[in-house]
Amino acid sequence: MNRATYDMLDAVRHESVEGRLAPSLERRRLRAYALLMLTDGALFILSFALAGELWLGEWGEARAMLAAQAMLPVYFTIALYNGTYSSSALGDWLFAIRKSLTALTISAALGNFIAFYAKSNDEFSRVTVTLGLLFAAVALVSLRRVVAMVIAARWGGRVANRLVIEDGGSGFPFDGANRIAAADFGLNPSSHDPFMLDRLGKLLRNQDQVVVSCPRERRGDWAFLLKSAGVYGEIVSEPAHELGAVGVHRYDALDRTTLVVSTGPLGFRARVLKRLFDLVVAGSALTLLSPLLIVVAVLIKLEDRGPVLFVQRRLGRGNQFFDMFKFRSMREEKLDHDGNRSASRDDDRITRIGAFIRRTSIDELPQLLNVIKGDMSIVGPRPHALGSRANNKYFWDIDRKYWQRHCLKPGLTGLAQVRGHRGATEVEKDLTDRLQSDLEYIANWSLRRDIMIVLRTARVLTHENAY
Repeated sequence: MNRATYDMLDAVRHESVEGRLAPSLERRRLRAYALLMLTDGALFILSFALAGELWLGEWGEARAMLAAQAMLPVYFTIALYNGTYSSSALGDWLFAIRKSLTALTISAALGNFIAFYAKSNDEFSRVTVTLGLLFAAVALVSLRRVVAMVIAARWGGRVANRLVIEDGGSGFPFDGANRIAAADFGLNPSSHDPFMLDRLGKLLRNQDQVVVSCPRERRGDWAFLLKSAGVYGEIVSEPAHELGAVGVHRYDALDRTTLVVSTGPLGFRARVLKRLFDLVVAGSALTLLSPLLIVVAVLIKLEDRGPVLFVQRRLGRGNQFFDMFKFRSMREEKLDHDGNRSASRDDDRITRIGAFIRRTSIDELPQLLNVIKGDMSIVGPRPHALGSRANNKYFWDIDRKYWQRHCLKPGLTGLAQVRGHRGATEVEKDLTDRLQSDLEYIANWSLRRDIMIVLRTARVLTHENAY
């Protein structure tokens, strides 16, 4: 299917798909967590200050404040790991109370344990500390109830996006979830059509939980798609090993059981760390390299008066399309927007300045803008054009696991590139070698590995296959 055909189909389905796009609640939750932590800290300090006033007649008495300052970091450490600041806590105030009181109890116990071994118990007033902890407990409980009331009033009680995809399976009456019928959007889980996968990727964007209800024979295909999309996905089903289930979720109120078949490759903290790394590196690189970028842009413009940038539709995270930026290295009249023909040595389409910037990888630098936009990462699987082939086969026809490489954002560089797998894909092994590296990177992601790949990239900026 070519781009013109896709645009025609997209025009038909655009309005219905756009109307189903879920808003991002992650930023809203992040702001809520930050505000909740600040308020918890303030209430903790005020509780011990009040305890000092009531028992010792001195507001903010030094020993009371010292006890609060010693326990507060421990409280935050426990709270961050036990789910006190989580979407579950925002959605269930009783759960939030249990977690916050657990964190408070453990921090008090650890504080007393450390003070005992440091022989500093006598420096604290036991009554003041006890009162401070009681006041803090009351404050934390009250705050959670107030937060629940605010969420109900301001957010409609909704703290997460949930989607049920109905594809001919048994009903799943999931309260608070949006529902779509797969047939209404032309979603066929056994299809390799990248345009269908793009529609599915858009529908799954910003979803915190996806549940699919489908017949038994389609469960394996849906499990594969959910893994490829990098979302938390469940399938209404009895336990089945062939689906690669990673857990079972029982909904007692609904009398239903689902298999958890995907959780996304990175947890929340890992996503935050990776995004911060992307912004720091991309922002610094754009600043430092801005003189080079300007010079290259001027040289491209002077050579044939054509556009400086080449914008090409590529496959990104969740198998969604995005527009990737590159410096234009080919003659304007010979540009290949679908990527049907890989560049080759002595390619007659490449300009003089284009040959240089391709050989030195300078043509890829505008993708730093894609990183800032959030379409790409500094490190990840390289994005491919729709028409890319090896041995005259589309990549997804060579190995179906190809779709799974898109569960992370594509990268400016990647593990495959630093291993030397770059350039034209003439035979199937050119694709399978890259795919193996990409899946290995996804399975073993770490921030340290991203840093090492960036450092190793400097050694392969020029390469015998870069043309």
